[in-house]
Amino acid sequence: MANSYLDRIYAAQTEEERRRIYADWAESYDIELDGAGYATPSRVAEALAGFADKDAPLLDFGCGTGLSGLALHASGFTTVDGADISQEMLAKAREKGIYRDLTALTPEAGPPTGYSAISATGVVSTGAAPPETLGALLQALPKGGHLGLSYNDHTLADPSYTGALNDWIDCGAARLLFREHGDHLPAIDLKSMVYVLEKA
Repeated sequence: MANSYLDRIYAAQTEEERRRIYADWAESYDIELDGAGYATPSRVAEALAGFADKDAPLLDFGCGTGLSGLALHASGFTTVDGADISQEMLAKAREKGIYRDLTALTPEAGPPTGYSAISATGVVSTGAAPPETLGALLQALPKGGHLGLSYNDHTLADPSYTGALNDWIDCGAARLLFREHGDHLPAIDLKSMVYVLEKA
């Protein structure tokens, strides 16, 4: 796979730079990721489906072009709303016709609230959202709410991300229900860890 966009996103230094890269990438994103065997959306969706109420509305945070939404629907979730900072990515997600509602996010705004489950596939990671986004997502959930997320191998190597996760678990504010390391982008031999957390 030609992974120039992946290289660029991991090297990006600012939020504005990342936003421009995702805008440029929107047109070819699905083709490139599917071609690389993008496995994490299905892994997160299947893990989350083991704990969350599949008939309750779910937020697909950082939904991008909707690949994660497709996986959530395939895993049995009946009502999925999406949110993303990229208007170009949201336009591609809208074309799939799988979301009840789509919301354009700003870097300053927190995640939408009112959901008992949130999926964040490849969102809280190097090249995307900063480590503190994990806390914002958990804070947006009610007690007993579920968060499904993934850390790819680049993110697992960054102690600021693993530290943010462990802080919530170690203090008892969240319970780790599921953790599994497996395929992310097999074509470039990149793996990811999938987690499901329950807010205490």
